[in-house]
Amino acid sequence: MIRFLTWLRAILMSVVNMFAKAAVVIVLLVALLLVISLARGDGQPGNMVLALDLREPIDDSAAAPGSIFTPSRATVMDVVLGLDAAGRDARVKGMVLKLGNGALSTAEAQEVGAAIHRFKAKGKFVIAQASAFFGAGLGDYLAASAATEIWVMPKSPFSVSGAGGGEIFLRGTLDKIKAVPQIAKRSEYKSAADMMMEKQMSPADREQLTQLMNSVYDGAVGQMAANRRISRSEVIAALEASPQFAEDARSRKLVDRIGYEDEARAAATTRAGAGAKSVKFTDYVKNAVERFGTANIAIVQAAGEIRDGTAKNSLFNTSSGIASDDLSAAIGQAARDKDIKAIVLRVDSPGGSVTASDQILHAVKVAQKAGKPVVVSMGGVAASGGYYISLSANKIVAEPGTITGSIGVLTGKVSFGETLKLVGANAETVAVGKNTLMDSPLQPFTEEQWANLNHQADVIYDDFTAKVAAGRKLPLAKVREAARGRVWSGTDAKAQGLVDLLGGFWTAADQAAILGKVPADSMTFKVYPRRTGLLARLGVLSDGLEASLTLFGRIESLLNLPALQAVLGEVSSLPQGGPGTSLQLRATHLPRP
Repeated sequence: MIRFLTWLRAILMSVVNMFAKAAVVIVLLVALLLVISLARGDGQPGNMVLALDLREPIDDSAAAPGSIFTPSRATVMDVVLGLDAAGRDARVKGMVLKLGNGALSTAEAQEVGAAIHRFKAKGKFVIAQASAFFGAGLGDYLAASAATEIWVMPKSPFSVSGAGGGEIFLRGTLDKIKAVPQIAKRSEYKSAADMMMEKQMSPADREQLTQLMNSVYDGAVGQMAANRRISRSEVIAALEASPQFAEDARSRKLVDRIGYEDEARAAATTRAGAGAKSVKFTDYVKNAVERFGTANIAIVQAAGEIRDGTAKNSLFNTSSGIASDDLSAAIGQAARDKDIKAIVLRVDSPGGSVTASDQILHAVKVAQKAGKPVVVSMGGVAASGGYYISLSANKIVAEPGTITGSIGVLTGKVSFGETLKLVGANAETVAVGKNTLMDSPLQPFTEEQWANLNHQADVIYDDFTAKVAAGRKLPLAKVREAARGRVWSGTDAKAQGLVDLLGGFWTAADQAAILGKVPADSMTFKVYPRRTGLLARLGVLSDGLEASLTLFGRIESLLNLPALQAVLGEVSSLPQGGPGTSLQLRATHLPRP
């Protein structure tokens, strides 16, 4: 027995020693990273020109923190906050902006353009350089027009023309394969499911898209004219001449210089002065996004489709989109911070689940009841569920080109039971409970089920419009007239009372400062959701220490072990559906004018 106890004691002591050694290693690792971080500063040169590449599609913001070991691409909000920091950084003299592939929507370009103007107001320069302007859309050129100079390669195409788009309708195909689409919409402008239900564009959809395109085009042309210091008629005439060559665009005052990328970069470094270095914007922005000091305004980022549950499926990776548990927790985290005086909720979403949207709206209302004003800043799209989560805000700010509204409901299915028979297959079902298989794609709704589905759509639509009326302090009749599933530009949404102000993030931030009684020159920000505990410290210390990535990768593998995940409380699974997933507040198939 004594031998056994001695052996057991030895085993226990070895386990304790192992954990003690592991703790010492972690402490030494953190200390080493701290010393290195303090010694090297942010590692940036004393005279620099930022290099920002916007030739690929860009997310509006990060709805949730990603891996601390995986470099992330710049978002629209990174550009907005990063250029603000760079404007106050004496080491940054200017920026070279690469674009031209048609990646930016008009609303994204308006936000980026406003950030460029703010940057230039600090005495900085911006050279926009394009191999060509390939797309007919307005976004890329609208952003470029805010620059100090626009450079384009010789004999390259300049295709910028206007706003437009199209839709594909599959009803004829579904009829041929005997598939049965049954989708209820509220109301006539809610066109996301028309591709399944119709054989051509409905008059209501054509009407709303025509007005949307005209509104976006008019707003963009006005901004281009102001940026280029030419008349609206000159801009319109120049766009009407597209497709054209860069030299033609220059003769029409849309372009400043004909030249190659290396020549534009050389011009930028020469302008910056002796010893100027080019620095990737993504490298610079890592340590430059948040202002120093105790934060008094929270930025809560909500980007992507809205769904129920959580996206925290591991310590280091998160799924894209808005998970209702995560975003609600982030809003609550900001609301509980005693230093935070107001919240800017950045929304870029076409909508999604009804229940998830309602959970997030409730979190917004709880924050407001706690004394934290909420100002919504709308990105490229804040429609349907994206509008739902915004409707109770103290103020709503949208870009002129933002696609918003779409106050309506979609619900239904396409059944393929008869389709299977065309290829010799058959499907049979067994269920206990009259409506257990109501959502099955193998059989259409019965008449009674279809009536039940339409009742659900009516209830949700009535609730949605009532909440808009209460949140916006508008008569219900006025809301119902502006609703009907119709999408609006930010400009037209303001005329309908659905939006308070036109502008971007900084307009929203100024409103938050006013409501939170924060002096305009004292605004400091904290971005939510935030990492907490050891991972937060490791994330901060590891920024820019690329040599440590291999070591951190090994730590990641250890921390992903099930036992340690349970201890750290970081294990949660991806949402697998649930209540409300068949009822959608969604505005899909939207154009990107």
